[in-house]
Amino acid sequence: MLEPEPAVPADTIISRLFEQARKRPTAPAYYIRHASGWRPTNFQDYVGEVKQAARALVGLGFEPGDNVGVLGFNRPEWTTMVLAGQAAGGAAAGIYTTCSASEVQYVVDHAQAVVVLVEDESQWAKLLPELDRLPALRHVVLMKGAKPVIHERVLSWEQFLAKGDAVPDKVIEDRVAAIEPDQLATLIYTSGTTGPPKGVMLSHHNIAWTAKVAVDMIASTEHDTALSYLPLAHIAEQTFTIYVPATTGASIYYAESLEKVPDNLKEVQPSVFFGVPRIWEKFHAGISAKLSQATGIKAKLVAWAMQQGEQAVQLRSNGRKPTGLGYAIANALIFSKLKPAIGLGNARVCVSGAAPIGREVLEFFAKLDIIVLEVYGQSEDSGPTSFNQPQRFRLGSVGPPVPGVDVKIADDGEILVRGPNVFLGYYNDEAATAETLVDGWLHSGDLGELRDGFLYITGRKKEIIITAGGKNVAPKNLEAALKHHPLINEAVVIGDRRKYLTALLTLDPDQALAWAKQRGISVAELPTSDELHAELQAHIDQMNKEFARVEQIKKFTVLPRNLTQEDGELTPTLKVKRKQVHEHFAAQIEAMYAD
Repeated sequence: MLEPEPAVPADTIISRLFEQARKRPTAPAYYIRHASGWRPTNFQDYVGEVKQAARALVGLGFEPGDNVGVLGFNRPEWTTMVLAGQAAGGAAAGIYTTCSASEVQYVVDHAQAVVVLVEDESQWAKLLPELDRLPALRHVVLMKGAKPVIHERVLSWEQFLAKGDAVPDKVIEDRVAAIEPDQLATLIYTSGTTGPPKGVMLSHHNIAWTAKVAVDMIASTEHDTALSYLPLAHIAEQTFTIYVPATTGASIYYAESLEKVPDNLKEVQPSVFFGVPRIWEKFHAGISAKLSQATGIKAKLVAWAMQQGEQAVQLRSNGRKPTGLGYAIANALIFSKLKPAIGLGNARVCVSGAAPIGREVLEFFAKLDIIVLEVYGQSEDSGPTSFNQPQRFRLGSVGPPVPGVDVKIADDGEILVRGPNVFLGYYNDEAATAETLVDGWLHSGDLGELRDGFLYITGRKKEIIITAGGKNVAPKNLEAALKHHPLINEAVVIGDRRKYLTALLTLDPDQALAWAKQRGISVAELPTSDELHAELQAHIDQMNKEFARVEQIKKFTVLPRNLTQEDGELTPTLKVKRKQVHEHFAAQIEAMYAD
């Protein structure tokens, strides 16, 4: 009797990673920084770590369909746990390190995570007071090097891995072979316009297909390198750190910390670099300051070189390489020295995404022969909807639609997306899924136009604020908290494309009058009163404790008058018209970001 043929695993990120270990066992998979320098771990050992962690999960009772949670800065253990969860037949939910204890509790509970990996005792401290509200959570695992925690549910990384020693390899092999393409692979928690975050369900096919398309668009190979530093809870960083390298065999360098990113970047000199707009803005500010110090012949040389760069970008945008003596001289004297100085000496692909970036920033880098390609998308379509490609880009656009993805503009201007990258739906939220996913089309909530095959973003239907760091913030929750103080009548949170959040506040006429009388202050003096400022600052300081760091209000301004319907700032139902408020109080807004 013939033995049945073994099941052939579906084309998943896990199967691709395992194939890398078979084809290129000694090639470097990732690097971590030690005192002596960057130390590599090869693909054979990397896959060994993933399999051991997967066996450990099984040893702890992890069943197919279960979920794990991960909370911490980018580390090999982060990606190992995500991949182990997938290999064991489940999925992972990343959690931002900036989340408050209540936000961490919400995600862990909503995702029904049975195991959570945390970076250290400070992240464990966010879980400890919430344990009674987490019925599904059975074990908490600490990353390597964390200070020991004595608790019945907590395991060190080494104790965790040891739980897999008694589990046969075949258990994991069978679970990987049983993975279906449409099975849940990862949960990306993203804020909606109001209320708690929603869990975006991405399938194995979603992430595997998207990774392959990304590889093709940037012509990525096993020779590529990248620096992992943006939050891995975000789909874009998961793609660049986990999914693309598993597909190509490229190498990842894990940044030591956010503070060390500039130094690490200069040491690594990656070939592919992904940055949110805030990163590019910091580069822009630093380079501009240095270039402005040039005088005489040097200043003239810089201006001339930037002219050469401007001409070169026109050629590159049409798929042609810049040639000629002028460009060669500019490259030799300016470009080839500037790029390594900021860590982009080997960069062949530079990407900006997760939030809008100013065209003037893109044009500045283009003149320095650094083409920053803007990508647009959302968690709900696995990251990319459209992408400016190295051989086909238009500064100011967000690129042509990703190959294989259909993009159309609805009658009201909303961008609609359909393709293999579109998500399964929201985890345990059928109502939100039905609202966002209609007849196979993802309703993005963004407004846009298609011109000459390129997509341009013109606005947003949703009122979500996207900070310069790429974090989605729902302003209504913050505004409601601000208005808990009796003196505050109206609150408008500002922060779209900005590096931090601020607020415009108006005062309740009756409360303000009574408060002023008690202190012998005239109502007219209140907006600039130090005493009032201190009162409101104390309220905001207390309020900020309930929100993640990126959601906290850093500055505020008390407006000299209330918002009115007559001035077009309120609707007949007294809802705030944000656009008009931004226009009418532009000076006050800019003053809060002047430094």
